Amino acid sequence: MKKQILSAALSVVAAGASAETVKINMASAFPGSLIQLGESGVRFQDTVNTISGGDIKVKFFEPNALVPALEIYDAVSNGSVDAGWTVSAYWGSKNSALNLFTAVPFGPAASEYIAWMWYGDGEELKNEIYGRDGLRSITCGVIAPEASGWFRKEINSVEDLAGLKMRIAGLGGKVVQKLGVDAQLLAGGDIYPALERGTIDATEFSMPAIDQKLGFYNVAKHYYFPGWHQQASMQELLINKNKWDSLSDTQRTQIETACKASVAIQLAEGEAIQGKAIAEMKEAGVTVHRWDDEILGHLESAWTEVLADEIAANEDFAKVYGSLSEFRGGYKIWKDHGYLK
Repeated sequence: MKKQILSAALSVVAAGASAETVKINMASAFPGSLIQLGESGVRFQDTVNTISGGDIKVKFFEPNALVPALEIYDAVSNGSVDAGWTVSAYWGSKNSALNLFTAVPFGPAASEYIAWMWYGDGEELKNEIYGRDGLRSITCGVIAPEASGWFRKEINSVEDLAGLKMRIAGLGGKVVQKLGVDAQLLAGGDIYPALERGTIDATEFSMPAIDQKLGFYNVAKHYYFPGWHQQASMQELLINKNKWDSLSDTQRTQIETACKASVAIQLAEGEAIQGKAIAEMKEAGVTVHRWDDEILGHLESAWTEVLADEIAANEDFAKVYGSLSEFRGGYKIWKDHGYLK
């Protein structure tokens, strides 16, 4: 009997040892050395590889190592790459509703936004759209407000924006276009050279600590707040749906758990490090500005126009924005009672 038990145990061990590790090659839109945006992708890789006990092997690839950052969608969709570490706003040209899963101008703060994604209809609606192209998206990070942007020249009125060439992503780009800005989408690694050469006059990208790492303050000295276009920004793990469906329930849960951990860590870290970054850039000669109420008013009016345009043009956009608006209406009851004004 003992020999039979030992033989059975050895068979189980052998079966486990011979099982193939699931490999997930993950192309990143952000350099692994970039604080928060890229570092979080490397941390996600390490977390999954650890908690899966080797059953999953995620490999983080730097931008352009597998595909250019702005080609990740198609590569993951057609299965030439397993997954991408990115943001859905990069795919707004494919479906404008995807912008709403990264950031919303004059929109929700991070806590409210993630509440809608996880406990409203956000993730379900996102994957309803992505699923048409054989994709699955998992919310895998969130950062609090971005800065509004870097400008070579001081902006004293809304008229000063007209004619500027500015790197700005997502719905914020559509808003400033209403005010005469030539909005352009550039991947993170392409921004500094374009700003340095004068190909663009201004740029937004992310939070102060991230912008500092990318060195924009060496070229543009006027830094504007608040980040009206992105009060919170979501990151995603974009994975080929066939790859996702081939995973076991345990493996999918491990990936989802690693993403939830990434959301918490990224939010906490982001809130902790911005003050120091702003202070250091001020010491380096940066002038920090806050948009006056008049300019913010023009931006908000332009957003109202963009919103009407998008709702009229895209049923998906109307459906997603309707869900978010309904959720925010209910959340406002709690916000008005529970939070200091």
